[in-house]
Amino acid sequence: MAVKAGTPVAPEDIALIRDWFARLAEHVRAVDFAPARALFAEDFIAFGTHTDFMNGRDNAEANQWRRVWPTIDGFTWRLDGVQAVVSPDRLHATGMAVWDSTGYREDGSPFDRLGRATVTFARETIGDPWVATHTHMSLFRGTPEVSHGRKPSRS
Repeated sequence: MAVKAGTPVAPEDIALIRDWFARLAEHVRAVDFAPARALFAEDFIAFGTHTDFMNGRDNAEANQWRRVWPTIDGFTWRLDGVQAVVSPDRLHATGMAVWDSTGYREDGSPFDRLGRATVTFARETIGDPWVATHTHMSLFRGTPEVSHGRKPSRS
């Protein structure tokens, strides 16, 4: 049997992956870090526009989330376009999605802040919510790397 990335994904698995992305977007828009932590394994590995590899949820929150979330508005995933590859045992998956948001230049003028993400997920039992074990989030080419908005955090 040849390995294929396009193996059909169970509808309930892709629904739970979309749900993960939707819940993360809610926390980003609310600048609410505390409840977002439950979406990520404590020892997950991340990297993105602002940081190299980071080990651990606390490290990612301090060096990625807190640098970005308070500076942007309207963070939304394009949920209809989410793609996924799920392992045959349905306990590991990779989800890919594109986001839209608004960033702000130093003078306060807005710009489209678009990007994409690859997220690896794991869970202990089929049907459980997915938990991120790795994230790679990056801006589309030509998008300013820094947003200068300032919103207070909820947590």
